[in-house]
Amino acid sequence: MQPFDAEATRAALPLDRLIPALRAAFAAEAQVPPRHVHTIAQGGEAQGTVLIMPAWNEAFLGIKTINIFPGNGARGLPGLHATYVLYDAATGVPLALLDGNEITARRTAGAAALGADFLARQDARRLLVLGTGRVARLLPEAMRCVRPGIEEIAVWNHRPGGAEALAAQWRAAGLPARAAADLEAAVRAADIVSCATLATAPLVRGAWLAEGSHLDLIGSFTPQMKEADAASFGGGARVYVDTEEALLKAGDLLDAIAAGSFRADAVQGTLAQLCRGERAGRGSARERTVFKAVGSALEDLAAATLAWTARAAA
Repeated sequence: MQPFDAEATRAALPLDRLIPALRAAFAAEAQVPPRHVHTIAQGGEAQGTVLIMPAWNEAFLGIKTINIFPGNGARGLPGLHATYVLYDAATGVPLALLDGNEITARRTAGAAALGADFLARQDARRLLVLGTGRVARLLPEAMRCVRPGIEEIAVWNHRPGGAEALAAQWRAAGLPARAAADLEAAVRAADIVSCATLATAPLVRGAWLAEGSHLDLIGSFTPQMKEADAASFGGGARVYVDTEEALLKAGDLLDAIAAGSFRADAVQGTLAQLCRGERAGRGSARERTVFKAVGSALEDLAAATLAWTARAAA
């Protein structure tokens, strides 16, 4: 079994290659069961949560395990650790052990860009990123893979110092980046608003979103998490999801349905339907689009397969 540490996993998954791999994976056939969720308790008290995310096709089988232990912060440890094991689907032979954190971050940013390729205006040039975490840091590079005309990048964070620091890092890498202090003004000015936060209360308001804008919601993945208010899904917006699981797990989407701003049967399509040409993406320059993602084991499988095949061919 070939080990890929964080650096090797990152190097094997350049976004300009990962995004086409994700497109091909969503267009193809694969089996993706619902994720397994288990609570780890000691002495009757919950200590952590384990997520197990399997997926397979004719060639490969992959399983991602994510351990989430919120109390780790007090121990000076990250609260999340993930590993990914790739197997030969015909024999079950283990092929590779990859860094699950790198796979998750890169496939999440890649899937957001894939959605934007169908849904953002072709002439989009102003990107706003909410968040400064592992996924948020990858979004400018990912979005510019599909919208190379992006020439203004703003970043907002609830801790302004974090936004200033990340903007400085992006500028040092040659990106036209700045920190946004006024979130409302930044949203109103953006062509693409990409949220990669762990917010539990809405950050983006539908009233702020400009005509023709694209709202990308990829941070929240539980009913308790939400990055945009109910109005963000209304007002004639065309709403898409990565998978139908989003209708069960995305707090912002569930809130919009409960508020009557959106109906579950009004979802315009999934990433698979877009990639297969079964549903249309953006129809005009003036309409507003929303992409809500909760993540899919299919994305993990596509990323791990790309890393393995690149190593095998080297």
